[in-house]
Amino acid sequence: MSQQQVDLDILIEEVRAALAEGNWRRAVALIEALRPPDQAELFSELPPEEQDVLLPRLDVEDSADILEELEDAEAARIASRLEARDLARILDEMEPDEAADLLGDLAPEQAIQALASMTEVEEVGPLLAYPDDSAGGRMVPPPVVLRQDMTAEEAIAHLRAVAPDSETAYYLFVVDEGNRLVGVVSLRQLIVAPPWRRIREIMDPHVIHIHARADQEEAARLMARYGLLALPVVDDEGRLLGMITHDDLVGVLEEETTEDIYRLSASEPLDMPYVDTPILTMFRKRVGWLLLLFVTETLTGTVLRYFEKELSEAIALTFFVPLLIGTGGNAGGQVSSAIVRALALGEIRFRDIAMVVWREIRTALLLGMVMGVAGFIRAMTWHSPPLLSLTVGTTLCAIVLWAALIGAILPLIAHRLRIDPAVVSGPAMTTLVDATGLVIYFLIARAIMGL
Repeated sequence: MSQQQVDLDILIEEVRAALAEGNWRRAVALIEALRPPDQAELFSELPPEEQDVLLPRLDVEDSADILEELEDAEAARIASRLEARDLARILDEMEPDEAADLLGDLAPEQAIQALASMTEVEEVGPLLAYPDDSAGGRMVPPPVVLRQDMTAEEAIAHLRAVAPDSETAYYLFVVDEGNRLVGVVSLRQLIVAPPWRRIREIMDPHVIHIHARADQEEAARLMARYGLLALPVVDDEGRLLGMITHDDLVGVLEEETTEDIYRLSASEPLDMPYVDTPILTMFRKRVGWLLLLFVTETLTGTVLRYFEKELSEAIALTFFVPLLIGTGGNAGGQVSSAIVRALALGEIRFRDIAMVVWREIRTALLLGMVMGVAGFIRAMTWHSPPLLSLTVGTTLCAIVLWAALIGAILPLIAHRLRIDPAVVSGPAMTTLVDATGLVIYFLIARAIMGL
């Protein structure tokens, strides 16, 4: 079968037809002829009873590729239905970090049974000590580790002996007698060096590394910032535990971006593809945030009731409420999105709060003056009294400034408290700006219009 382009809809029907006829050999052949991402997509379209019978019949490498490509929750559901012996065979073929993630998603008793049947448990076991979203949970064992007293010739011979098929031996990490990370040497440096030259003489002792318990997002930032293909992971003593490869970086960035998008829209991230997520699961992911925002939105009604007297004396004030709170939410959203993104890229930290606030104040003053003039003109075109038009224009300037401050400060404080900044952005931040913006509006109206 051609690997250039596949029509998965047709292939799914062919696989289902083969399964309906009991032709397992043909079904297996159709799946094994595909690339791993296509295998996983096709496999996820099959009903559970066919998945359970088909997966152990596939070549074990293909089975491992499928579980690695599937979403974590779906892979765990499929794995939970396998016999411990079949699951162990597949886990042995998976990348150690992927196998550890899958084991961590299973029931403890099943994970223990699978580990007991595995032959590569020494590579997977240590990774289970770290959370899935940490650097330690993402690392894999380095294919080659060099000693600093080796010669270049000895190092090349060692590489040929222990990792002839490795696809990740572009960086060779160097350790001392205590297995502490002391340097790194590239494969090119090793090849061009004189055979008698010691590794300590050609290695770079200034190795960019990360602690095993650091967040995976920090690892992704380091790799992106310095253009690394692999990032070594160490423990408290500086001992080399493993490395994170560049292909893992893509997965980390996708996960973190997806999580931020959901939280910016006031929802919990889904654990599986949207079309595969049960309705009740989507309900649970959204209802908490909606109820919380409903409660906070009542602040707006409370403010309106508190200033009921002012509204009764100048009913025209109500005409501009949607305009004012909408502008405030938009202004705050612009700032919070920029700050959340800058935090994600490591461009700013909490210690930069004074600099960030000063930048946003200057920007907001310029924006506020423009919006204030626009608001004044709009109010006048609605034949509003001059004092009311002045109130609207002044309030717009003040609300834009206030929203910018909230949009800048809240994500920085959340980041400092180790809360995802996206949680306090989006609808949550907009709701706060709405309520406080109304207070600003009515206080300015009191001062200018004498209510």
